[in-house]
Amino acid sequence: MPLFPFYQLINTLTKSGLPTEQAGIPINRDKLWQLQNNYRKMKIYFSLIWIIAIQLTSCNQHAHTEKHEAGNFMITSPIQKDTVIHHEYVSQIRSIQHIELRALEKGYLQKVYVDEGQAVKKGQVLFQILPIIYQAERAKAAAEVSFADIEFQNTKALADSGIVSKNELALAKATLEVAKAELALASAHLGFTEVKAPFDGIVGRFNEVRLGSLVDEGELLTTLSDNRTIWVYFNVPEAEYFDYATKPKPSAPTPVSLRLANNQLYELDGKVETIEADFNNETGNIAFRATFENPKGILRNGQTGNILMPVDLPNALLVPQKATFEVLDRKYVYVVDEDGIVQAREIKVGSEMPHLYVVREGLAAGDKILVEGLRKVKSGQKIHFHFTEMSKIIAELHQLYAE
Repeated sequence: MPLFPFYQLINTLTKSGLPTEQAGIPINRDKLWQLQNNYRKMKIYFSLIWIIAIQLTSCNQHAHTEKHEAGNFMITSPIQKDTVIHHEYVSQIRSIQHIELRALEKGYLQKVYVDEGQAVKKGQVLFQILPIIYQAERAKAAAEVSFADIEFQNTKALADSGIVSKNELALAKATLEVAKAELALASAHLGFTEVKAPFDGIVGRFNEVRLGSLVDEGELLTTLSDNRTIWVYFNVPEAEYFDYATKPKPSAPTPVSLRLANNQLYELDGKVETIEADFNNETGNIAFRATFENPKGILRNGQTGNILMPVDLPNALLVPQKATFEVLDRKYVYVVDEDGIVQAREIKVGSEMPHLYVVREGLAAGDKILVEGLRKVKSGQKIHFHFTEMSKIIAELHQLYAE
């Protein structure tokens, strides 16, 4: 305390005395007596202050201890009920149809009829490659068909009159068929100069091709996505896969929800329709595929999100998360007996819910646990408590965080 050094100073001065006349210094004895008397009074005064300060500190500590011992702590019992939790998986969003559009013929890009991101219909022309050469080849093939047809008709007339043999008629017919095949091939090449949409969809980004550029056969022009239905792929660990595969299968596919990148849930639920054939040996996961309808076109190919799959937990034992504490990555609760004695007990958490834990081991439905004031107690301490139903605590938690 700050009073103690000063008290020592006063005591030292009074005990050591003052200069006297023997030292050759003239001293007024009345003033000396008055000064020594003042020192004694100051000594008594500071001693009294020191004693009062110690007593006040002791009283405050005693009052604090009494207040702590008189505290009334809230306890509750775990609730056991059928519960549904959601396992969350990182997912990749894919269009039900997503293809590359490539040039089928070599030539100059003559026309571009669409823009990136545009919605198109099945059969709509997207690109036109300069068709002059292919038009000429088709015209030549058409002329050869006409010539072969005339030759066939003449040969047929002669054969009907018995002038030529049937073999010559068959040869003329074969020549006509070859000419027709050449015309069909030329028509196909001409048709390949028009790149059309094979289905309704949305045009992707152009791949460095612009009007007038020379494109090679097979060169990538753009992509086309059908987003009316979306496939969402997510990886499930092996242990959770067995839980899913061994439980009785419902009549309808398992419904799932999709949380988007903005942390909002997609407005429509999807359904798990298929599971991949093989596990990934490196990760120990297997891929599930869920299907979502996309009538508003919000979802696009390549997006990411999180799949929320419901899991039923019959007779789950629930405790508030705030009633637990951790020591070296292990979770504990304070169990209170009938005499109000608290004891720490380790628990095993099976699943986590908002503000709640599903306890797998360590507690029974009839146990009483401390809910608040965990830092104010220790094992073996006796407390005063009042009991609150777990259902009321859960309702208050949901109301608090909803607000």
